[in-house]
Amino acid sequence: MKKNWAFLKRFNMAGDQAQFYQLLNTLLATDNDTRSQAEEAYNNIPTETKVVHLVNAIQNVDLGDEGRQTAAVLLRRLLSAEFFEFFPKLPFEQQAMLREQLLITLQMDVSQQLRRKICDVVSELARNHLDDDGNNQWPEFLQFMFNCASAQDPNIKEAGIRMFTSVPGVFGNRQNDNLNVIKQMLVSALQPTESATLRMQAVKAVGAFILNHDKEPAILKHFGDVLLPLMQFVIETIEKSEDDSALKVLIELAETAPKFLRPQVEVIFQVCIKVISDADAEDNWRQLAMETLVTLCETAPAMVRKQVPNAIRLLTPLVLQMMCELDDEADWALQDDVADDDNELNHVAAESALDRMCCGLGGKIMLGLIVGQVPEMLSSPDWRRRHAALMAVSAAGEGCHKQMEQMLDQVVSGVLNYLTDPHPRVRYAACNAVGQMSTDFAPVFEKKFHDKVVPGLLMVLDDNANPRVQAHAAAALVNFSEDCPKPILTLYLGPLMNKLETILTTKFKELVERGTKLVLEQIVTTIASVADTVEKDFVEYYDRLMPCLKYIIANANTDELKMLRGKTIECVSLIGLAVGEEKFMNDASEVMDLLLKTHTENDQLPADDPQTSYLISAWSRICRIMGKKFAQYLPMVMEPVMRTAAMKPEVALLDNDDLESIEGDLDWHFVTLGEQQNFGIKTAGLEDKASACDMLVCYARELKEAFAEYAEDVVKLMVPMLKFYFHDNVRTAAAESLPYLLECARIRGPQYIQGMWAYILPELLKAVDAEPEQEVQVELLNSLAKCIELLGAGCLSDEMMADVLRILNKLLTEHFSRAAARRQKRDDEDYDEVVEEQLADEDSEDVYGLSRVADVLHALMIAYRENFFPHLDSLLPHLIQLLNPGRPYSDRQWAICIFDDVIEYGGPACAKYQDIFLEPMLNGLREPEPEVRQAAAYGCGVLAQYGGAQFAGACARAVPLLAALIAEPGSRSVENLNATENAISAVTKIIKYNHSQINRDEIIRHWLTWLPVVEDTEEAPHVYSLLCELAAGGHPALSTPDAPQRVIAMLAEAFLRDAVPNDSPVFAQMVGLVRQIQTNAELFNSCLMQLSSEHQEALKVALST
Repeated sequence: MKKNWAFLKRFNMAGDQAQFYQLLNTLLATDNDTRSQAEEAYNNIPTETKVVHLVNAIQNVDLGDEGRQTAAVLLRRLLSAEFFEFFPKLPFEQQAMLREQLLITLQMDVSQQLRRKICDVVSELARNHLDDDGNNQWPEFLQFMFNCASAQDPNIKEAGIRMFTSVPGVFGNRQNDNLNVIKQMLVSALQPTESATLRMQAVKAVGAFILNHDKEPAILKHFGDVLLPLMQFVIETIEKSEDDSALKVLIELAETAPKFLRPQVEVIFQVCIKVISDADAEDNWRQLAMETLVTLCETAPAMVRKQVPNAIRLLTPLVLQMMCELDDEADWALQDDVADDDNELNHVAAESALDRMCCGLGGKIMLGLIVGQVPEMLSSPDWRRRHAALMAVSAAGEGCHKQMEQMLDQVVSGVLNYLTDPHPRVRYAACNAVGQMSTDFAPVFEKKFHDKVVPGLLMVLDDNANPRVQAHAAAALVNFSEDCPKPILTLYLGPLMNKLETILTTKFKELVERGTKLVLEQIVTTIASVADTVEKDFVEYYDRLMPCLKYIIANANTDELKMLRGKTIECVSLIGLAVGEEKFMNDASEVMDLLLKTHTENDQLPADDPQTSYLISAWSRICRIMGKKFAQYLPMVMEPVMRTAAMKPEVALLDNDDLESIEGDLDWHFVTLGEQQNFGIKTAGLEDKASACDMLVCYARELKEAFAEYAEDVVKLMVPMLKFYFHDNVRTAAAESLPYLLECARIRGPQYIQGMWAYILPELLKAVDAEPEQEVQVELLNSLAKCIELLGAGCLSDEMMADVLRILNKLLTEHFSRAAARRQKRDDEDYDEVVEEQLADEDSEDVYGLSRVADVLHALMIAYRENFFPHLDSLLPHLIQLLNPGRPYSDRQWAICIFDDVIEYGGPACAKYQDIFLEPMLNGLREPEPEVRQAAAYGCGVLAQYGGAQFAGACARAVPLLAALIAEPGSRSVENLNATENAISAVTKIIKYNHSQINRDEIIRHWLTWLPVVEDTEEAPHVYSLLCELAAGGHPALSTPDAPQRVIAMLAEAFLRDAVPNDSPVFAQMVGLVRQIQTNAELFNSCLMQLSSEHQEALKVALST
């Protein structure tokens, strides 16, 4: 396009206000070229000049309302984006003049629409006058806002409340002095005598203020008086059904500050239930009313359970009824392009609501209410009710898991009957329920019901007349196969694969003849899932399927077949992984060429191409199959993988006007940042980016030094993504990659590694420090621990060591704070047993975080050994607190584990801490929790092995405690076995390394009765090494006539259970001991006679190793 340079030049001067007004009008032009030129001219005007012209434009009556509103919008954006670049540089008088002129403008006689835009400008200016310490540097604004809010003119009054809505934190550090005035201002504006417009603005103001203080109970309580008039107005708007803004504010409050609504929760449920039950009400209002209640069920389930149990009994049948509100589409079962269900449809919204209610309120409340309705619905002649009942079963599984599992037999038998229902949409819903239960109740579901589920789904797969149902049956088989134990699925492999092959052939033919692809896409995925589960047993189907699948990849080149091609690529790579390198290698080269062709022919795929994620994942699987042989393909695959991993998402900061033009676009996700601002991110391509990052982890892990030449580029890509806050999996993959990349780069020499580590470490520590999500933070800590362990002593400078300790100190402090917060929740007025279950889950998450802190300390102890002790001292107050008998057992467990490392890697120097750890460790052997006993038992073992003679007395004290632990009834049960075997190993180490204060021979006799040890493969070698040494030394306890039989029985059990790895020196000792007994053929044969055939076979295999 040729630019009109004269046009641009004229406006670049922008010396004339009139010309600027003309420019404003041109910015509103409908012609894109004209508007683009005007935008360029506007952007070239100096900011200070723009501000003056915009203020004048807002005040200019002759400009027209639309032009003045445009000027106000532009000025607000400018203040939002560039305030700190220009405003502080203005002379003080000009700053004061700008503030004064804007306040004058707001009081002019203007349209209310324009006044609202001016309010937004003034609010933005006020927001920027609040410094980091909460000082408001424009105190006149506060008085002005109060004056407006108490003015006689209703329009000015609304303006005052609107400004407060935009900047509810504007009082800064003077807020507490003004709380009563703020409350009075809001209560006054909510009075029934005021206009509906003002009351609506006041509702928004209350919402903004409460959301701004949702973590401050005192403020929420103080503003309780506002709730009643607010609810009165919300109810009025619901009854009029015109403006839903007030109800949306109620939803926001329910989401963020549900406790604030507690005094009115009964009223909220009554009003909303009335709307939901009104079939004549608009769908939007019914769904918003349902959203309000469901949100409360999610955010304050204990409050709902306690305050309105009867309302839940009324709401659940209404949600089930709304799930019946779907239309009978004549061609539904034949639709080939099936989009995701529209969330605006009542039945879809209701299904989601039921799922969320179950997850929020729990199965004890919800399952009975659902079960009370479902049988009657299933027997209804109306297919919609049968459909809704089955979808309810699907929705309930996750939230009602524990309760539903107890009645799974009757649920499953009920659902399976409807796989043969006369209506295709009911059969579809039955398939959906089977698929969902396969996931929610795995693997119990697969183990108990395979004999009914697999034949039932195979039957539905014959439904050629209803492809959509047929495809959904295949989808349910995917869910079933994914979690099905291999031996069970193998039972059905013949009939299952015969059916899938037949359908594949038929549907491939249909694709060629009619262009239909829905079932074909799904069948390919189902085949992949079956192969993934049965692994090597899939070999016999390989040669029959691979030619057809390769043909699809080679020829499905049109846009509408991209998804089919992507799923086929996934299928081929999963089959390859299942059958293994030997079988797949013949096709590997051809398959890789077909996949690489996608990029070389099309240059690069667009960001939203469905093939991208399938391709990248397939390359990673093929890398796992081929191992280091995959390195030959790196030059071709790295460019597209790196490009996808480096994708920068499109982000935007939009005001409400801009948002309206893009709302509804599923590729964008928005977060509201205030009354006027919305942050948006384009989500298309984010999952592909995460997959590509995962693939880079895979390449580094699998290829090691063969990946060395790419390590530097990948590190430079990954390290900045430790702070990619738009997607958790990207940050997790970035963290996971770092130790593998350091390992890859080892081949380049120590100096190179040091340079790479110097680049990684500061950013990794910053990321750990700033990470908002606990699940990601534990992965960052895991990465840090692995890197330190890999690099060893000296990898941290004094400065970096101090930073690591500061972060660990902060994490431990937060651990205690979260525990205190949970204790507080246990004292809450709405506390109940379901809350306790949720708090127990939070406890578990916290324990995982604590275990990762222990991992970092473990790595530091391995690297620095006793030289780490001066640094460890700074954390001692936390470790002592963790050991406190009043702490949860998991705190004591992990504290003991940390001191286990102090002993094992610090050696005799650990004595400086014995006053802290020794008594808790010995007491830990008597704790009821096996996790604590295991940690304590392990500690006693390393104390004997590494602590030195100074701990002989402690070891002697430990022996009777360890013996008592081993002798406990149930000590060999599944939950106790690891603690017991660690105790046996601890006694082993005391006998071997630190026996000066015990009766060694007597303890050895007891010790022999405790063998074999078979579960803990790290401790078993210590045990069997001692056994072999005692036998070789002719210990009296092993000189009895029955000793050889006992020894052979112990060793046979150890061999059978793979207790000792066959590459361990101890394994060779054990085999040597068997051979020594074998020299006496008669004795050896009598030993064999007492063994089972599988034990004899295990001995035979060991002897031939």
